[in-house]
Amino acid sequence: METKHTPVPNGMTSFWRTEPHLLDSHRSTESLPRECDIVVIGAGYAGASFVHNILDQITPGSKSPSIVILEARQACSGATGRNGGHMKPDVYNGIAGLAAEHGIEAAAEVAAFEAKHVSFLKEFIERENIDCEYSVTKAIDVQLSLDHSVRLKEGYERLIKEGCEPTTKAKYISSNEAEKFSGVKGAQGCFTYDAGHIWPYKFVLHLLEKAIAQGVNLQTHTPVSEIAQSTASISGHLWTVNTARGSVAAKTVILATNAYTSALAPQYKEKIIPVRGTCSRIIVPPGSTAPRLTNTYTLRWNNWNYDYLIPRDDQSIVVGGARPAFINDLDSWYDISDDSIVLEPTIRYWDNYMQRNFVGWENSHAYTDRVWTGIMGYSSDGLPHVGHVPGQKNQYIIAGFTGHGMPQIFLAAEGLAKMVLNNVNFAQTGLPRLFESTESRLESRQNKILASTPNGKPQARL
Repeated sequence: METKHTPVPNGMTSFWRTEPHLLDSHRSTESLPRECDIVVIGAGYAGASFVHNILDQITPGSKSPSIVILEARQACSGATGRNGGHMKPDVYNGIAGLAAEHGIEAAAEVAAFEAKHVSFLKEFIERENIDCEYSVTKAIDVQLSLDHSVRLKEGYERLIKEGCEPTTKAKYISSNEAEKFSGVKGAQGCFTYDAGHIWPYKFVLHLLEKAIAQGVNLQTHTPVSEIAQSTASISGHLWTVNTARGSVAAKTVILATNAYTSALAPQYKEKIIPVRGTCSRIIVPPGSTAPRLTNTYTLRWNNWNYDYLIPRDDQSIVVGGARPAFINDLDSWYDISDDSIVLEPTIRYWDNYMQRNFVGWENSHAYTDRVWTGIMGYSSDGLPHVGHVPGQKNQYIIAGFTGHGMPQIFLAAEGLAKMVLNNVNFAQTGLPRLFESTESRLESRQNKILASTPNGKPQARL
C-alpha cells in the first residue's frame, strides 16, 4: 500500500516554536464555514504570504473574497517553523546549474527574484513593524575542498561573463585569504554577498494575525483529507474540501501544502517529495571570548555535504545540515513525513560543532541545547511549483521549495495572488518562468533529489 504523507500530530518542537503566539491553535469560528470563495490549505509561510498578498491587492472599496485557511496542526508548524532561519538567496551555485540546463536568461530571472527578497522584506518588515528579528547581513559561503571551490569559481565567473547581473554582487575570496576572512578552519575559498536571517514563525504569525483582523477564517488542527469536485448546488463552488470536522465548498483552492502536496493532489507524487532535514541551536555561555559572529554561513565540504548557520542577537547560533549523519540511510530521510523524532547519529553530529569548525572557538564551551527535525517539500527537478494545477480549474499551487523557500515564497505568493484575483496568466505575474507548474514538469522522470547524494551528481542549493 502506498504511503499517503500527512503531517503527524505530534511533531517535535523547534526553537522557533518555543514562544507560541496566541493564534497558534486558533479557530476563528467553532465550526467550519459551509462555503467560501477561497480555501487555502496550509498556514505556513506560503499560505500566510498568499493570503496577505490577496488582501493587499484588493482595490480600495472592493469587496474582499471570503477566505478560509485550513491547517492540519498548529499555525506555522511545518517546515517554516522548523528551518534554519536563513533568508539567503542563491546568486551563483545552483544558478550556474540552471544556466547550463535552461539558459542564462531563465537562470538570471531566478537569481534576481531571490536576491530581491532580502531588501524587499527588510522594507516590508520595517513598514509593518513586524517583531521577527529580521537582519540583513552578509552570507559567507565557505568551501572546504579546494577542487570544489575551483569548480564553483569557474561557474561564478561564467555567469558573470554571460551577463547574470545578480552574480556580480557576490565577491570571491581566494584560498590564501579564505580562512582569515571567514574564521572557518581549513577554508579553501569563499563567496560573500547580501543575505538575511529571521525568526520565521513570528513573521508568519504576524501575517496571519493581520489577515484574521481583516476577516480571514483560520482553522488549525483541521487536516484536509480530500479535495473533491463539488456536487453541491452552490453556484460557482467547484470544489468540496473535506476534513474530519466537516466540509467547505470553495470556488478556488490553493495548495500551500509543500511536503504533503501529493496526499491531496496525486499528480505531484514523485514530483514533490517529503524530505527530512535537521537543525540545532547552539548556546554560547556568558563571558565567552569566542569571536562574535555577525554573518550567516554555509560550510561546504563537497557537492552534497554542507551545513548552514545564522548567529542570533542573544549569541546563540542556529545550525542546520548534518547530512553525513543520515545521507546513506535513504529510509531515514527520503519520502518520509515523520517530524516527531531525531535519530541519535544526527544529535551527536552537533557535539562541539563550533569548536571543531571555527577559529578561536576551541575554548568557547559552546554547547547544543536543542535539536529538531522538519519535513521539507523537495521538488524532483529542484524548482518550485507555482501557478495553476495542470488540468484542474480553479486549483492553484505554491509548493515544492526544496528547502530553499525563504528567498522565494513571499514574492511568489504575490504573483500567485495576481493570477487568482485578476485572472492573469503566469507570464504576466513577473515570476521566474522556471517556477510555473506545468504538465511537462509533471511528466518528467527527472529526480535531482536522489542525484544529490554521495553516489550521485549533487544539485545542492544552500
